[in-house]
Amino acid sequence: MIRATVSEITAETGAVKCFRLRRSDGRPFAPYEAGAHVDVLGPSGITRQYSLCGPPDDGAYVIAVKREECSRGGSSALHDQVAAGDELVVSEPRNLFRIEPGAARHVLVAAGIGITPLLSMAYQLRRTGAPFRLHYFASSREGAAFVPLLESAEFAADVEFHFGLGRDAQPGLLAHALADADPATHVYTCGPKEFMQRVVEVATRSLPEEQVHVEHFQPLEPAAEAGDAFDVELDTGEVFTVPPGRSIVDVLAEGGIEVDTSCREGICGTCVLPVLDGVPDHRDNCLTRKEKEAGDQIATCVSRARTARLVLEL
Repeated sequence: MIRATVSEITAETGAVKCFRLRRSDGRPFAPYEAGAHVDVLGPSGITRQYSLCGPPDDGAYVIAVKREECSRGGSSALHDQVAAGDELVVSEPRNLFRIEPGAARHVLVAAGIGITPLLSMAYQLRRTGAPFRLHYFASSREGAAFVPLLESAEFAADVEFHFGLGRDAQPGLLAHALADADPATHVYTCGPKEFMQRVVEVATRSLPEEQVHVEHFQPLEPAAEAGDAFDVELDTGEVFTVPPGRSIVDVLAEGGIEVDTSCREGICGTCVLPVLDGVPDHRDNCLTRKEKEAGDQIATCVSRARTARLVLEL
């Protein structure tokens, strides 16, 4: 974890604030991969994950925080208790939402606060000269973050805004936006779960599922606690029983085995461990479909087992 000073706060909308962070020790942050996110420990003591939305190589971290209506203390604390000059604690960037390097063309589709990881992708794609188009959906211009920035950015000609469209109109517009997608096109989407489902549904009519990339910030159901008991054997030889109502990470921690965690909701990927034997019951939103099918990794904060025993590598 790194101590970072808030150098600037900008109100992007009535509900979204943008925080620019610089290392407190005066050194620049190292360049990061577009699409990455960081953990932010706020003043309430709650850790949340936020996408980095600035240029990946400008030496600072930029995050945009939407005040959630039913905030549990994460977003509301950052909005109400943090001022320029205050210090926060952040993690190194992690990326589960990477730009596909072999793609000939990229289509970025954002809704609402989902613009954040796609904004960093737009910066990176522009700087590498890769062809892309950014489609930004929002309920209104006033409620959309970064509109003036996007209108004046060096890639402004590659941005299309879609404001005030009803849900029924979205599939048709998405189909039009993806009508010229060729076999080398990759699609990236972030936003509310229902919106991303519509993007995936439309995009996979013409593209393989593995060419449609989704950034999740919500856990899957059912909860990690549901299911039968199973054993976890570590490559050290130790064996632990995970009963119904407990997660793998909690049982291991109780036995003195610490696994790095952050979100504890199967979103961030911090707690993923290699699977040496057994079949995982994946309940996360951080591993890709191919990774889940391979069965050689497991998000230990939420996932369980389909077999009586899993053998994991620490």
